Amino acid sequence: MRKILWMCMVLLCQFSIGQTTNAGKDSLPIKEVPKWVLSNRASIDISEVTFVNWSSGGSNSISGLLGFKSSYNFIGDNFYWKNRGEARYGMNKQESQNLRKTEDLLELNSSMGYRKDSLTNWFFSAHFNFKSQFTNGYKYPDREREISKFMAPGYMFIGGGAEYGKDMEKFSFYFSPLTVKTTFVLDEDLSNSGAFGVDPAIYDEDGNLVKSGQRMRNEVGILVTHFFETEMFENINISTRLSLYTDYIQSFGNVDVDWLVNFDFKVNQYVKASLTSHLRYDDDIKTTTATEVEGEYVESGARVQWKQLLGIGVAFNF
Repeated sequence: MRKILWMCMVLLCQFSIGQTTNAGKDSLPIKEVPKWVLSNRASIDISEVTFVNWSSGGSNSISGLLGFKSSYNFIGDNFYWKNRGEARYGMNKQESQNLRKTEDLLELNSSMGYRKDSLTNWFFSAHFNFKSQFTNGYKYPDREREISKFMAPGYMFIGGGAEYGKDMEKFSFYFSPLTVKTTFVLDEDLSNSGAFGVDPAIYDEDGNLVKSGQRMRNEVGILVTHFFETEMFENINISTRLSLYTDYIQSFGNVDVDWLVNFDFKVNQYVKASLTSHLRYDDDIKTTTATEVEGEYVESGARVQWKQLLGIGVAFNF
């Protein structure tokens, strides 16, 4: 009898422990442990054209584009801190021309956000963005007059607002009612000419410099950004990143646009192709046209800027 009672008690305890464990699994879902995630990607795209006794004519050319992306993100339940850096540089060489630059970008991003609980997808967020370039830019074929340099221009955005993102790696919408935009033009010649919206230098009637051009220009305004990425078809991804900014004081309602659309075509683990469209409009960036007098240019106002890149190459994730 005692043995029977003992066996019944053991079976009852085992049943109770099993029920408690299962109930715990149902009522207490396992949460993802907050952690830092590091990701790096290096790529090279090459395109080449060669003609030998080609009846229709043509010019031999070769182009190369180097790219590097790195991200270091903290992932938590109600807090995130995302950091991203990107660098791209491209060159083109044709047999009848000197080496020319086709791409030049240095960009740093950092953002952090906090939400009260997991019932909402809205985060109180702060964003930082910096952009510039590595080497001098020219309006080819003119190589005597630089139209841009490192930190001329350089752009920095710092602001705070609200960001929506159920899955921020694939979709996000950010609205900031208070963002400071700083434009740097640290080259003396470009700042004195009033390039990229800074105040130009002041000269007297004899052409003597009275006041140097502005090196930094600050604006306060509204910033709206949107990011979306999805797989259209198998091995074909599309991503789009849109930024809209308008200044409160100097030109409210005049919107600066920066819109990047990228298609990635995956051939295998390493080989890929990409098609990129980049559209920009900034009222502070004035275009210039050459005059009949050599070395002289006339300002012709702001225009929509558009760039398209198509390349095939290799990419490595590490």
